[in-house]
Amino acid sequence: MSVAGGALKLSRKDFVTDQDVRWCPGCGDYAILAQVQKVMPELGIPRENIVFISGIGCSSRFPYYMNTYGFHSIHGRAPAIASGLKMTRPELSVWVVTGDGDGLSIGGNHLIHILRRNVDVKILLFNNRIYGLTKGQYSPTSEQGKITKSTPYGSADYPFNPIAVALGAQATFVARSIDVEAKHLQETLLRAYHHKGTAFIEILQNCNIFNDGAFAPLTDKETKNDAQLVLEHGKPLVFGKDRNKGIQLRDGKLQVVELDSEVTQEQLLVHDETDIGLAFLLSQLAAPEFPTPVGVFRAVTRPTYEDIVQGQIQEAKKRRPTDLETLLRQGDLWTVS
Repeated sequence: MSVAGGALKLSRKDFVTDQDVRWCPGCGDYAILAQVQKVMPELGIPRENIVFISGIGCSSRFPYYMNTYGFHSIHGRAPAIASGLKMTRPELSVWVVTGDGDGLSIGGNHLIHILRRNVDVKILLFNNRIYGLTKGQYSPTSEQGKITKSTPYGSADYPFNPIAVALGAQATFVARSIDVEAKHLQETLLRAYHHKGTAFIEILQNCNIFNDGAFAPLTDKETKNDAQLVLEHGKPLVFGKDRNKGIQLRDGKLQVVELDSEVTQEQLLVHDETDIGLAFLLSQLAAPEFPTPVGVFRAVTRPTYEDIVQGQIQEAKKRRPTDLETLLRQGDLWTVS
């Protein structure tokens, strides 16, 4: 860490702790940790003004490995604790790290309420479609029919769609990235930081022990270009190894089309991050019929919860006495003998 010309200069090393990283070798969490540590110096803020809060799960060991303030909290309650911290210390950069089990099962109620309130907190939800810490049970995002230790005949549940959940809660920033897509993940993290309000990022992450290859088509070099639909605001929805496929809206439904002399990029659907209807349609796209969208689904501006509450507090101070003695003696009084 150095200060040159009055500017704070940090490097990735400043955010690495002396703790042994206790994830399984090959876990996707390593890749995510590396990208977060690379991005933090670019924020240009002191480490003591950054806080990582987690719940319970493999991903929730994250605060131990970030040389910032941190809080390894209780199962599913990280959004509630983060909300309280942001309300009382609004100058802090508060990040929540959670998993598909921690965030969408026991913590589902806390998650949707922080999203709807638009607290200025950044939420990273690691989705590996399995419970890793408790050794391979199905999770809220596991596909129907998933055979695990807790579902030997296959899961009967329909899975949660984290992006659709966030959009349904009216989150103002909703995005998806992938653990091993380093550049894309870094760009997404930076956009989330600069967003004023709750930023929700689903990070598709491989669990090589209990659910290896869950997202292999999205990461394998031979298939990724056909399996991913990279969302870019104001640009047509094009994908494919040869950039020869696209997405059109026909009769109210999204369809994959081949680009040729009759169907050009100008005829494709153009991504608009402010259109929640389009964002929800895109959230429904999935293999094998469609590519999986990655990028920012929605980004809009709305007053944050803490700004609204702080405004109410300032207004109350104007209307009511601020010293305790006057406050206690205002209104009706009576004597008890």
